[in-house]
Amino acid sequence: MKFKFIITLLFVSVLGFAQNKGTITGTLTDKDFNNEPLPFANVQIKGTKTGTATNEKGKYALSVEPGSYVLVFSFVGYENVEEKVNIKAGETVTINKALGSGSYQLKDVVIQNTVSRQKESALLLDQKNAVDIKQNIGAQELSRKGVSDVATAVTKTTGITKQEGSGNIFVRGLGDRYNSTTMNGLPIPSNDPEKKNINLEIFSTDIVEYISIDKVYSSKLFGDFAGGNVDIISKEYKGNGFFKIDVGSKVNTNATAADDFTLQKGYNSFGFSTKSIPNNALTEYNYNTLQLEGNNPFAGSIGISGGKSFDMGSTGKLNLFGTVSTGNEYFAKADGSAKGGVNENGVINKDFSNYTSISYNTNTTAMINVGYKINNSNKINFNSLFINTSSLSKEEFEGFIVDIANDGNGLVRRNKYEKNTLWINQLLGDHKLTDRTKLNWGISYSTIEGDMPDRNQNIFRNEPTGYVLSSISAPDNHRYFQKLAEDEIAGNASVDYKFNKTGEGEFKGKVTFGYNGRFKTRDFEATQFNFKANQGYTNTIVDPNNLDLFYNQQNLDNGYFSISTFRGNSQVSNALDPQTYTGDLIINGGFANTEYNFSKLTAVLGLRGEYIYQKVKWNTQLDPSGGYDELEKIAFLPSLTLKYELNDKQNLRFAFSKTYTLPQFKERALFVYEDVTEVKVGNPDLYASDDYNFDLKWELFPKSEELISVTAFGKYIQNPMNEVTIASSTNDISFINTGDFGYAAGAELEYRKLLFDFDETNSKKLSAGLNASYLYSNQDLSTSKVIAETDYNVVFTDTESKFTGASDLLLNADLSFFNEWNNKVSNLTTTVAYTYFSDRVYAIGTNGRGNLVDKAIGTLDFVAKSKLNKNLGLGLVVRNLLDPTIDRVQENSTGDVNVLSYKKGLTFNLNINYQF
Repeated sequence: MKFKFIITLLFVSVLGFAQNKGTITGTLTDKDFNNEPLPFANVQIKGTKTGTATNEKGKYALSVEPGSYVLVFSFVGYENVEEKVNIKAGETVTINKALGSGSYQLKDVVIQNTVSRQKESALLLDQKNAVDIKQNIGAQELSRKGVSDVATAVTKTTGITKQEGSGNIFVRGLGDRYNSTTMNGLPIPSNDPEKKNINLEIFSTDIVEYISIDKVYSSKLFGDFAGGNVDIISKEYKGNGFFKIDVGSKVNTNATAADDFTLQKGYNSFGFSTKSIPNNALTEYNYNTLQLEGNNPFAGSIGISGGKSFDMGSTGKLNLFGTVSTGNEYFAKADGSAKGGVNENGVINKDFSNYTSISYNTNTTAMINVGYKINNSNKINFNSLFINTSSLSKEEFEGFIVDIANDGNGLVRRNKYEKNTLWINQLLGDHKLTDRTKLNWGISYSTIEGDMPDRNQNIFRNEPTGYVLSSISAPDNHRYFQKLAEDEIAGNASVDYKFNKTGEGEFKGKVTFGYNGRFKTRDFEATQFNFKANQGYTNTIVDPNNLDLFYNQQNLDNGYFSISTFRGNSQVSNALDPQTYTGDLIINGGFANTEYNFSKLTAVLGLRGEYIYQKVKWNTQLDPSGGYDELEKIAFLPSLTLKYELNDKQNLRFAFSKTYTLPQFKERALFVYEDVTEVKVGNPDLYASDDYNFDLKWELFPKSEELISVTAFGKYIQNPMNEVTIASSTNDISFINTGDFGYAAGAELEYRKLLFDFDETNSKKLSAGLNASYLYSNQDLSTSKVIAETDYNVVFTDTESKFTGASDLLLNADLSFFNEWNNKVSNLTTTVAYTYFSDRVYAIGTNGRGNLVDKAIGTLDFVAKSKLNKNLGLGLVVRNLLDPTIDRVQENSTGDVNVLSYKKGLTFNLNINYQF
């Protein structure tokens, strides 16, 4: 009895205590984003430790003793708002507030200026609430993992890898042709004539708010989609003002260890050198020097950025953000070997036991973003981005060259300078016309100039008396000039109309009508000048490091050598006419979406129609009289997306769609791209593939920073395109519809977990991330189909194959420790990140030869970033700690032949930044 009495007394006391309290509740909204709910904002009783955070719908609730209080509403990057409140026992008071960045005094590092759209937790919330299946990676996560470019950034997400030595990515095993790239939802051109997509490495993460990866198709996207779309969302600033300076240095261990880091003279260090075909190029020697000069391989970078917001009347706001940066790097491949022309019996035509590559690369980026919020219903953004990149490189191959250096005494040297200039201009609008109707639109003009001025190659034999230039074939020694100019105008517009309003003021349904269009033109020209030693001078001893002693005006006049193009020498009237091809692409697309919420189930049914016209014209060494080819296609592309909310933390999703894959200009132009160990040629008979895609995904969001998801996906592709070796004297590679069908199926796992939270203030925590992807792919290979549909002869070694670029297993893992002190002014983040991909097919084998396969590798990076005080920050990134050997093999019945091998070395990057 006594025990029961005590329990009863305690219960009554607790009940009475609870009844003496009052409740403060309400909703916080985002004033800068059309008063959308503001999740994870802070609500604090001023002068106390009592507080809470808003949930994913911006709602909060506080239980307090009766009395008078001052509430402080805050969110990083936004102004604090205070509100007095009186609470009586048992009373509930509702206080709703809208937060914005109006008078906020920024006292933190710039990474926090618009943290609401950069934080991992906010992006996870967006992923959870979205009907579409997508993944986002924001500035906060990129900073934590030490990522400096967009290409590396997207590889940190599930199912995506990057091709070694380039910014080309593979999404679920599907390469460049199956993917697309946009910026703020508008397409951007490629800077490489051999690629559909722009090299994502040239985009610094300094300009990025977040990156959205769509691996599931929706009708708002262009139909040329099978792997994924990478959308770069440019950074936008809101706040009272900041100015920041970044200074960095970078060292590659292979570059510093190189005995002879020498590159061709004549190019400035900022990457803005321009070269052109010299005057009277066939009769006068006005070419740039071939001499080399030494370089001190220690790189650096500097950048400045700033932003400020201005009030425009009572409801308007003007937001400005700008950044300018320039940097360079020295890079070297070491311990290398290479082979070319390997036949089905393992006989090698080019066997280079020593292969080295060194390069000096630059990147200059400038961006301005102007956002004008007219009022809470109307917003316009202008975004202009300029990027200039350059690469000055030298590759050397030493060893056996059949019929040129049969004693293994050959040397091939290729000096190459590439400069690409990209300029993107975008105007975007967002208008809330009524509570039911919303208009979004955007237009863009983008231009790219890609130059490869004066790439030069020379082949030598190292005789006992010295080096002798090869004179077997005129192109053995040449200088190559290439220009690409591409212009693209693109636009989109869509109108949303909501219907079936509920009693709570929410709408159950939405219909969207929209249009997308793109109009692209490309002009490409290339001229190669061949330098052939004349009879009597073919055994002249030369200095490889000073070829100006042989190639000069005096020796040209004396008949030591002659200069010609593929059309002929100076006696041929059109000898200087370049090889050219032009491309025109027109895509007009319209779409209609219907979205409806059936309580826990939300469905989106979409239909897109597109008219596609592509025309390619050429005049090249393969077709000196010129030719052209046209491709027309009308596509009807249905899509269905379903989202079922199992509970507040779990979703089940399903998606199905039809898309297509379009050949690229360079793939259909009858033009030859020559490398040292391989040659690629276009195929005018190449045509589009049709793709069918499905996804099934389960996801769980245990906490704001945590995620567990499992995805099953499949793709069926009709008439897939691949790179294959065609029957030719030089074993050229071309682009072919290789069979009637192909398919891929796989599963993805993503896991983000807060392992330890060491204190209540969330100032010290250990977190981990893991994502893995398993893929099975198979495609039909039909020799008879290729012979019937093209002018090329291809005999496949096998009757089926994996997709090119497809890895069975992809893995990304990271472990991060975060520590904050000094009243949260100072902090340190350390991260270890590991990436792995298994073997993947580079090119499909033919004529008895096996596939070319890039072998599996794993890489490990270490990142440490610290904010020492409110102004000063430091960062250290060490990349490629394991320094694995990069290998490519050709699979043969007699045994695999290693056709390319090298190491990249470790790269150390130290950065210091100061914000005023």
